Amino acid sequence: MAVSEAMQKKYGRVAVLYGGTSAEREISLISGAAVIASLERSGVDLVSLDAGSDLLHQLSTQAPDRVLIMLHGPGGEDGSLQGALQLLGLPYTGSGVFASALAMDKLHSKQFWHGVGLPTAQFAVLTGETDWAKTLQDLGGVVMVKPAHEGSSLGMTRADTPEALRNAWREAAALDSSVIAEQWISGAEYTVAILDGEVLPPIKLETDHGFYDFDAKYLANDTRYLCPCGLSDERESELKALALNAFSSLGCSGWGRVDVMANADGEFLLLEVNTVPGMTDHSLVPMAARVAGYSFDELVLKILDTSLSGDANDR
Repeated sequence: MAVSEAMQKKYGRVAVLYGGTSAEREISLISGAAVIASLERSGVDLVSLDAGSDLLHQLSTQAPDRVLIMLHGPGGEDGSLQGALQLLGLPYTGSGVFASALAMDKLHSKQFWHGVGLPTAQFAVLTGETDWAKTLQDLGGVVMVKPAHEGSSLGMTRADTPEALRNAWREAAALDSSVIAEQWISGAEYTVAILDGEVLPPIKLETDHGFYDFDAKYLANDTRYLCPCGLSDERESELKALALNAFSSLGCSGWGRVDVMANADGEFLLLEVNTVPGMTDHSLVPMAARVAGYSFDELVLKILDTSLSGDANDR
């Protein structure tokens, strides 16, 4: 597609960073390809970079004016890339260094929310010295084990016996040195996208899997996405306000997605914030944006717009 003069004037040359080396590489490749195709349709001058060990050299060689980050997981979503881009003086999309690092760390984000009085499920840090039976008892007998720094439900396992908990920790620890067990939440799961300060319509997730795992997210065709989510206006407003509060409390900006579950009593509990959500054909932000009236191409440009603010390199 031809480069639009108006787009060239507004954005200059845009580097789309995708792929990378994290465990979420395959998802990032798909997200990146969708975003690249969209920007080409919009007439944006771009260069696409599969982010490897020579990324800083590639950026120096290509000399973009700004960066659209489509890297998921460690190395792209954890603040390290954001810090490098700031040192290079390159504006970029999404949250800054500190917010990216904090949101990527499920343990410290939950500790932060607990400290400021935002609701999140009870949890425990798991190590090789953990008393498996006592931890399980303290958390109600059923838990979800999670690597603290992975996304896309990688390494997540339900456990309801001490032996299963130990095995789940071993599986998660193969991906991450920091592992948590979170009290099992049996209610409905929701996700809330945020786009430049606008809270998009929440989506309710339903799956016949034991939980919303990697297969349910990216491979299954029977996962159900309900938007409108079925809540009353009052409850939906409560959910949206909680999501925005959680997002802002970590210092996040630009765009992202907040995952929330309701417990058996209907109380909303925060799970995590994603600062570079997926943009695949199974992804949730494009679904919510569509209900809010944005086409995929409009959504991508609004994400790119988050690199334009005057303080984009002062975060």
